[in-house]
Amino acid sequence: MRIVTRLLPAVLWMGAIFYLSARTGDDMGGWLIQFQRFIPFMEGLDWGHFLAYFILSITYAWAFGKHKLNWGHKCIVVLLCTLYGITDEFHQSFVPGRAPDVMDIRNDAIGAALAMLFISIPIIKVPFDRWKGAKYY
Repeated sequence: MRIVTRLLPAVLWMGAIFYLSARTGDDMGGWLIQFQRFIPFMEGLDWGHFLAYFILSITYAWAFGKHKLNWGHKCIVVLLCTLYGITDEFHQSFVPGRAPDVMDIRNDAIGAALAMLFISIPIIKVPFDRWKGAKYY
């Protein structure tokens, strides 16, 4: 039961990603383009994919529960996010107005990897570990 509780946020977030992927290109609009006005040197980055997989990787990391995350765990999280990104792009191939794009998978992996680096920063790591109930041995 504990593992189901730990995985629930990741599963719910994957459902949100699936829902957004099922939206047509016209439904999505261009609201994420506004971010590029403030950070113009990152124009090639799809902020929607980046942010979605940044959050997904944190939910995966939280699922590890009491286990302290080492770099191996973090690589597994990035791999899981990237694999889900590949299935997301496959899903988008069936949605009118959407098409699979390798650059989206790249943005997914970048978002996941940067999230794992973010939670490795000591000032973030300690509260994150406490929040997820990690024990230091």
